[in-house]
Amino acid sequence: MKTQLIFLFTFLFFFAQAQLQENTWYKVSKITDGDTFYVTSSSDKYKIRLIGIDAPETRNVGVKVRKEYFGTEAKIFVTQLLKNKKVKLTFDVQKTDRYGRVLAYVYLENGIFLNQYLVEKGYAVVSTFPPNVKYVEKFTQAERNARKLKLGMWK
Repeated sequence: MKTQLIFLFTFLFFFAQAQLQENTWYKVSKITDGDTFYVTSSSDKYKIRLIGIDAPETRNVGVKVRKEYFGTEAKIFVTQLLKNKKVKLTFDVQKTDRYGRVLAYVYLENGIFLNQYLVEKGYAVVSTFPPNVKYVEKFTQAERNARKLKLGMWK
């Protein structure tokens, strides 16, 4: 019985994740922090985690995750960009992470590549996890420039 429930949950989880389509516009419904937010598709809600970057944490969670310097600023910046907006998602090798979040590269309606933009402005750092490394060079160069120009968290 337990094995059947695990199989059913796994099937439903991956079936639900498969509903999101690449290069499709989705409405942002909630911003969690500087690198995580929710989108809606019909009546479904999906948690999106930006691939290749890491924004500072905005709150303490358990004993491992602690609120970090510039976390609040990063969340405010992302909220200003995403609130009541639509985004287009593209994917890399893995579509979800071990926490069930959808891993995506995100584009705004005005064409801005959000993942890279957050690093360029100093609101996130490069944080890639193979095999999702499609834009590691772009993100690394963006972080170097942000540090050099003392933008965002590098002030």
